[in-house]
Amino acid sequence: MEESISGFKVRGDWGDVVEHGERITRALQEAGVREATSEAFEEWNEWRPKVHERLGEDVNEKTAEQASVGEGEGEKAGKTPEDDLQTAGEKLSESYEKVDNGDSEGALDSWKDSIDHVARAADSAGRKAVRKVEDTVYRKVMTQIAPYYFDNELVSANIQKTTRGEEEGPAFVFEVNVNDDELKAEVSERLGEYEDEVDRWHVDTEKEMESAEAAEGVEPPAETIEDASEGRSKSTTN
Repeated sequence: MEESISGFKVRGDWGDVVEHGERITRALQEAGVREATSEAFEEWNEWRPKVHERLGEDVNEKTAEQASVGEGEGEKAGKTPEDDLQTAGEKLSESYEKVDNGDSEGALDSWKDSIDHVARAADSAGRKAVRKVEDTVYRKVMTQIAPYYFDNELVSANIQKTTRGEEEGPAFVFEVNVNDDELKAEVSERLGEYEDEVDRWHVDTEKEMESAEAAEGVEPPAETIEDASEGRSKSTTN
């Protein structure tokens, strides 16, 4: 592992990439991040490469989803643009009725509600259109020229495939940065302890052997063994 101001970087095969993600995840968890920032932690834990995944399929899909424009207020409320436009029309009708009844204040409120729903409908439709373009552009273009990436308040990471001799198989570069400096220092210390104390690493992810063999041509990890004295699980993947 290489450590720099930009993060923790590893170069190697798919097993090295998976192990790097697991060690950082374990360090974050032991630092109490899972309880303190559960949503951000789970987002990272879901995205990080798994032993049974493929870079060009699984990680590609997760990156596209993570990079997509978030939901607007209408979408969060479970309303389609058509729903909001219908409500806007109803509110506008209410406004006219209140004007006829001499309720100027009520008419203004209904008119404002109508405008809000029109704006929300436009926002939802716009986000949907952007996502469609984003998904197409990302999957068809960006993954060909840029690394797969992840970014939230907790972690920033990127992974890319590199070339080396055909006989050696595919290689990858995986860099992960912890965005909080104090937390990053604690993670760095724990990663150092893992390297000193844990010669072999337990792969926490599901062991799907056939999928692992297919994942960019890597070999599946060997059977894990339990280190009772350390209380840690180990693996013969190294």
